[in-house]
Formats: sequence, C-alpha cells, structure tokens
Amino acid sequence: MQQFRPMRRFKQQLTNERCVIILENASSGVLALIGDNDHPYAVPLSYVYADGRLYFHSALEGHKVDAIRANPKCSFCVIDQDELHPESFTTHFRSVIAFGKIHIIEQETERLAALRLLGHRYAPGDEAGLQREIDKDFTHVLLLCLDIEHLTGKQAIELCNK
Repeated sequence: MQQFRPMRRFKQQLTNERCVIILENASSGVLALIGDNDHPYAVPLSYVYADGRLYFHSALEGHKVDAIRANPKCSFCVIDQDELHPESFTTHFRSVIAFGKIHIIEQETERLAALRLLGHRYAPGDEAGLQREIDKDFTHVLLLCLDIEHLTGKQAIELCNK
C-alpha cells in the first residue's frame, strides 16, 4: 500500500472515527482527478459513504469519466464547517480528505446496490420514487466507487477543545 505523508499540524488532526462521521453526514464534496494534459481536474459531486467506500453517479461520458479511465488515483474533499472570523483574519474550519482509487462499477448487481445507496441517501423513504428513477435511468448512468486507502481530517486549532 502507498505511504501517505503525516499531517504536519498533528494536533489539529481529526480521528478516523470523526472523519467517518463527517463523511456519513455531509451531502457533497469535491472529487480531484488528473485530467487532460495532466492538469488537475476537480468536480463537486454528491455521494454516499458506505463500508469504507464512496459511491457516486455520473453521466456515461465526459471529462470526469475520461480522467478516471486514464488514471484511477484521486482524492475527495468534504468541508464540514467553514465559519468566517474576520476579527482574527481566519476561519474555523473542519474538513476531511479521502485518498484512493476510483473505478467504474461494471457488475450489474453492484451497480444497482450503489444506486440504491445513493437513492436512499438523498430521498430516504421514497422507495417507489427510487424504483421509478432506477427503471428510467439505470442504463443511462455510470456508478463509481472510490476505495479509500487513506483518510485524514483537520480542523482549525480553535476547534480542537470543543
């Protein structure tokens, strides 16, 4: 497994458990990939976290899909808090970054399971509506899975004792 550098400001580092809680509760983040001509490509996405993985849905083609096919290494950042404090020229922030490899889910039952996870996350309790969406769009959507290899979180020093 790849080595990841330790956090320089380790006193501000969140526990793995806190990182997972943030991933379970946030509704969107930014997926960073290596895009065209090795330029960074970052795109905001909704997602669901389950069992150490992040799941996303996508169009069948486009910049994101091309980047994933060319290089699966990625990171995904979620901002849990970003409170402006102009009197001290800072923000009280809390964020999580997941590093890993992302792939297109090919197997149909895994695709369906991922789509159901996303549907339950964003429309809990609407099983009939979810089934209508699946029936309508299942063949027109890619499902993506980010296998998390390293998870790190950081917060402003001002939040460390709260």
